[in-house]
Amino acid sequence: MSDASLTGTIKAATKAAMKARDKERLATLRLIQSEFKRIEVDERIEIDNDRALAVLDKMVKQRRDSANQYSKAGRDELAAREDAEIAVIQEYLPTPLAAEELATLVDAAIASVDADGMAAMGAVMAALKPQLQGRADMGEVSKTVKHKLAG
Repeated sequence: MSDASLTGTIKAATKAAMKARDKERLATLRLIQSEFKRIEVDERIEIDNDRALAVLDKMVKQRRDSANQYSKAGRDELAAREDAEIAVIQEYLPTPLAAEELATLVDAAIASVDADGMAAMGAVMAALKPQLQGRADMGEVSKTVKHKLAG
């Protein structure tokens, strides 16, 4: 695995956080690395950048859900910790797409699979997912696709 890979970048950031004695950032980076390692051991693979992006995207989604639940329960200190972890994880994700760019990609995917009605939802989402991994919330993408396919 090259040092230009996402996993290499995160390893280097972990070392830098250790040297800077930045405990909060270091804890989040270690969580990321442990998730990568868990996948590598469980599936006996070496994580590539696409898989790493998918893992980071999932981690952000989990933390958003947790932060919402903590906020509803009045546990603002825990919600703030989740938000801080989200900020660190998002540093390693590509820049999010603007709404106009997302709409253009959805239109292109619908045209490419020759979608006709809601039956084509799965094919459209399958065409979009590799392009949007880590750059858009797939729940929002799904809503956009449903809206466009419905009419």
